[in-house]
Amino acid sequence: MSDETGTPDTPAGSSGGTAADGGGPRPEPLRFFGTSWVNHDDGYAARRAGVAAGSLAAAVASCLVLRFAYDGIRIADTGAFVTVLIIAMFAICSALAFRNTWEGFGKRHDPQRQASLRGLLAIGFVGSLLAYFFRSLTEAPGEKLHREEYDTAREAHARRTARRTGNPSRKKRRK
Repeated sequence: MSDETGTPDTPAGSSGGTAADGGGPRPEPLRFFGTSWVNHDDGYAARRAGVAAGSLAAAVASCLVLRFAYDGIRIADTGAFVTVLIIAMFAICSALAFRNTWEGFGKRHDPQRQASLRGLLAIGFVGSLLAYFFRSLTEAPGEKLHREEYDTAREAHARRTARRTGNPSRKKRRK
């Protein structure tokens, strides 16, 4: 069930009610950008710069936290095997999280697959932050996917409404 505020139940590119311009599909808002990605207005460039700086700062801070964790493991003297295992785990999970996040900017993920990868993606959070940083250097993360869906929905709406000339219930019938 969706309402006219564009709740998550409204599929991408669907109309979800009437748009402010008198009808048709409304763009799906992006995190941190709202619908400013459509016309690149309302502080779009500043938001992109903020997302890039914020994701990079969060990745750097996360790496510092991981460095403290590494120091703790080294101080605990758990052995070389455990240390290498933990470093490999974070490196592999970060690489997989980066790839998964990067692919998510171009196509919708399967919700069941995402649920099964939740733990791996949580461990590789640094990779997701870096993917956000690199994507925000060129566009709002997810903008390409949303723009394709929105343009497709607008074209479909234009085709549907072009065939109609008015309200069929008001049409005068000949006798």
